[in-house]
Order: sequence, then structure tokens, then C-alpha cells
Amino acid sequence: MSTDDRADRAASFDRAAAVYQATRPSYPEDAVRWSVPREARDVLDLAAGTGKLTERLVALGWHVVAVEPSDGMRAELTAALPEVEAFPGTAEHLPLADASVDAVTIAQAWHWVDPPAASAEIARVLRPGGQVAPIWNVRDQEVDWVARWTEIVHRGDTLETSYRDPELGDRFTEPEHATFRWTQRLRTADLRTLAASRSHLILLPPDERDALLDDIDELVATHPDLRGSEWTEVPYRTECYRARLR
Repeated sequence: MSTDDRADRAASFDRAAAVYQATRPSYPEDAVRWSVPREARDVLDLAAGTGKLTERLVALGWHVVAVEPSDGMRAELTAALPEVEAFPGTAEHLPLADASVDAVTIAQAWHWVDPPAASAEIARVLRPGGQVAPIWNVRDQEVDWVARWTEIVHRGDTLETSYRDPELGDRFTEPEHATFRWTQRLRTADLRTLAASRSHLILLPPDERDALLDDIDELVATHPDLRGSEWTEVPYRTECYRARLR
């Protein structure tokens, strides 16, 4: 995927901020606690989106500032969490002072950044010994219906898998990794909406997008684990990495 295509994909969420907020999963408490040092006071939630992770950080008692480039996503965050300062900005150009936070989280977004530039900026805003934590929610495709849902959503998708070991550079220690398994309770009808929140579908022509979404509806109507059920449990692995500033 070209740099321009990747930028278009990253920017696409501005069109579907409300859908993202309605259906994307949160993050389990044990994963959040693992990702942020207990002694931290000030946390930057970078590429915060609609505030899915921001909300958990606030609930666990940290002082949180958010940075999110999308106006639409940031508006959803501000509506849900009016007490959180939310700034426009990117991982490569952070609107924060040097050595101003103890930890940086970046959930569902490291694959959109330029790793060397982002690592340098994160190092700049971290206090000595501060920690960065890239995090991903990954659907557990060992479950049959999840694998089939994923195949539909990614038909024709040219983006490589978003989850990967993050490249943080030599300013940081070697990343540690941990996996946390959990489930999101979701109405089966909202599996269509969840699919519609994916960047690949957001950018498709309407007829192609509707065809894929209709296939999601067909899956929900016919798969034995979904058919006739109002609710389902969507299984996730939250893949967390953390590294300290040298």
C-alpha cells in the first residue's frame, strides 16, 4: 500500500466516527494496568479516536490528555469525556511540551504512523524513564464465525495486517509483550455496523460496501452460533507492548 493510500485509510475514520464509537470495543482493565506504570501521573492517549482507551485510563485514576487528528473522532471523544483535554495532532507532530507526560498509550493506531518520526516525538514528550505502550484489539479467529466475518470484511483489502511488533527505535528499551483475552458483548445486528467501521469498507463505493454488509447480514442469519440470537460475545485478544525511555 502506498503512503498516500495509507493516509487516506487513516483519514477515513472521520467519516464514520459515530459508527466507530457505537460498536468498536473498549479495552480490558488488566491490559490497561499492564500498559501504564502504576507510578505514572500524566498519561497521553495518542491517536485516541473516540476515546475508547481514554475512558479506561480516566476511570483508573490517571490524569489524561488526548491527541487525535480526526475532527470527527475528537468530537465524539469530547462529547463522551468533556473533562479530558483533547488536542488535534499526530504521532509525528505532538502539541505537547518536552518531558510533559509519564506514559504514552497508542491503541489501534501504531500501524498508521511513521515509526522513526513517531518514536522521536514520543521520546521528546516523555519524562525520564517514561513508558510507551502500543496496543491492539485483535479478533480471535479461532472462533469459526469470527473467521468468516473477518474474511468478508477484508475481501479486496490491500492493507497488510495492522497488528505487528512495533518498531520503537533505540531511544527505548526492547519492548515487552503481553496478551489479554476477553469478550465484547454485542448485538448480533451490530456486527454489520462493526464491519462498517472498518477503513476498507468506509472507502468502498456504496454498492460494493453494501454488498459486503449484506453478506455480513447473511452470516448472522445463517451461522449456527449467531442465527436467532439477539446478542453475541465477540472474542478478542488485546495485544500489548511496553517499552521504557532509555
